[in-house]
Amino acid sequence: MKFLSSYISFAEKLSEKTGRFISWFTALLVILVCIDVFTRYFLMESSVAVQELEWHIFALIFLIAAPYTLKHDGHVRVDVFYSRFSEKKKAWIDLAGTILFLIPFCLLIIYASKNFVLNSFNISESSPDPGGLPSRYILKAVLPVSFFLLLIQGISLLFKSVLKIKNGGEEQKV
Repeated sequence: MKFLSSYISFAEKLSEKTGRFISWFTALLVILVCIDVFTRYFLMESSVAVQELEWHIFALIFLIAAPYTLKHDGHVRVDVFYSRFSEKKKAWIDLAGTILFLIPFCLLIIYASKNFVLNSFNISESSPDPGGLPSRYILKAVLPVSFFLLLIQGISLLFKSVLKIKNGGEEQKV
């Protein structure tokens, strides 16, 4: 059980640090969108690179913040039944969902994105739009990295569920 607790502690610290780091990108995105709106509507100029940078930053936020969101139980869930369950029953549902859906999905995306990312690196992929951003392969490389981080946090959720079930629904402090 010491290993489970150590792993949970490691995974939660990692998710917390990456989540807090990536949260600063939301401020950057707001500033960038304001600049884009100002230049487009007041200066009557538009930049493809700025618009692409907006969705690149949004993608980074969405992908890298997923483990943080899972750690804080902020993901979308239909709570019609779940919210009424006991902590032990919730732990069983989390355990089953993690084993049946979360971990296999993370592994599938990591595996399936390998060639996607490698091909992008091999051709030095950049934006197909004139004036677009170079080095699109960097953004694509975030995909397997983010799902690896989500896998780490998912395994932590699995271990937390096991400990909750073992302790009769009580969450063990890590």
